[in-house]
Amino acid sequence: MHQIVSHPVDTSRRWWVLATVVAAQFMFGVDAFIVNVAIPTIAAELHASAAQIEAVIAIYLIAYATLVVTGGRLGDIYGTRNVFIAGVAGFTVTSLWCALAQSGPELIAARLAQGATAALMVPQVLATIHLLFADGSRARAFGIYGIVLGLAGAAGFLLGGLLVTLDLAGLGWRAVFFVNVPFGAIIIAAAWKTMPMVPRRAATRLDIPGAIVLFLGLLCLIGPLLFGHDLHWSPSVWLVMAVGAAIVAGFLRLERAVARRGGMPLIDLLLLSDKAFMRGLVAVFFFFFANLSFYLVMTMYMQKGLQIPPLQAGLVFLPLALTFMIASRHSGMRAKHRGTLVLIEGCAVQVVGLAALVAVIESIEAPSAMMLSLVLTIFGYGQGLVMAPLSSAVLSTVKPASAGAGSGMYGTTAQIANAAGVAAIGAVFFAIEATQSNRLALLAACALFALSIIACAAFLTWMRRITG
Repeated sequence: MHQIVSHPVDTSRRWWVLATVVAAQFMFGVDAFIVNVAIPTIAAELHASAAQIEAVIAIYLIAYATLVVTGGRLGDIYGTRNVFIAGVAGFTVTSLWCALAQSGPELIAARLAQGATAALMVPQVLATIHLLFADGSRARAFGIYGIVLGLAGAAGFLLGGLLVTLDLAGLGWRAVFFVNVPFGAIIIAAAWKTMPMVPRRAATRLDIPGAIVLFLGLLCLIGPLLFGHDLHWSPSVWLVMAVGAAIVAGFLRLERAVARRGGMPLIDLLLLSDKAFMRGLVAVFFFFFANLSFYLVMTMYMQKGLQIPPLQAGLVFLPLALTFMIASRHSGMRAKHRGTLVLIEGCAVQVVGLAALVAVIESIEAPSAMMLSLVLTIFGYGQGLVMAPLSSAVLSTVKPASAGAGSGMYGTTAQIANAAGVAAIGAVFFAIEATQSNRLALLAACALFALSIIACAAFLTWMRRITG
């Protein structure tokens, strides 16, 4: 039996490594928003139904959410460098598959695979930064990481509109996926050359059954919301959702059984008894429920209802993204002095932004792109006030030993909420659009966004009563 010798990690090229891993994070962040701008064009060319269009976004998020904890553990077992390169390679190949898809169902399958490979890639980014920047440079490294996260949203909106409009080599919407191929290849080459080999954690174990059961449960719960309208909300739709609820309940029992056997369940079961943390997670769910779904319905409203071209529609979101970044920088400092009150204020600003949007839509029959752009900055500023300090506030009660598990549960909850929001609010929007009008569909969606954000504020207030 050979003894495993732990060697110091080479940090001599750590800034090059940082550039490499945040480039991958940037590619992932851009991909989340670039698809939204191209969605109407994709729907038209592939003759995809509203349900298929929602599924293109939702299935990606479900795959990522259920596998991201497993992806992090694979990095511990096989080394962050190896799993990161495998994840980027997979993300690049599945992006190519997305670009070559010839139908709605094929694109959905490709997006499922893309979300799964993203779950291998993304967890290694923070793990690498934690490992290589253990000294006074850590704050600067995480500052760069935060800036990249903010820029990814703005770049995604702009790049999506630009690529669809330019129609490079006649690719049209396919260019939004093709763009990942050369960038992915560059990132793989850079990672191969610069990323150091790191010690592996022999004690880490996978919970593959837990990941599969959670994926199936979420698919059964959220899938019917996507395809319910196409199936005329038949009894089978509700039956599948009931099965999904039963599977999710069974997932918790399975996790307890894994823990009893001495395994490592996907979730830290001790955190389920932390009332402040659980209330915070519910707040996280409601906040993200009104996140990606907002951008989906706004894109559909602008491009289909107002006939705003893709590039102009992408530019509408640019001031929102910039005010989001400004608010993110402000909220961190304010949260140190005012705590969760800053997040509750951010929720209020979001609701005001939605009210202003409704007022514009009600008073102007066809608001201009410039008018929408100005109004959306209010919503964007409110989002920035909440999102930046939200993870810190929710994880503040978690013990240091459970910080990793808590972060995993936070990230998984956020992506599940994004998928559920796209499915549920998207279903309402497309149903009203089909029977009434695009304008009424957006007004109904805005009402649901407001209710979700108010619920987020309510749970943050409830959490604040415990944490003080």
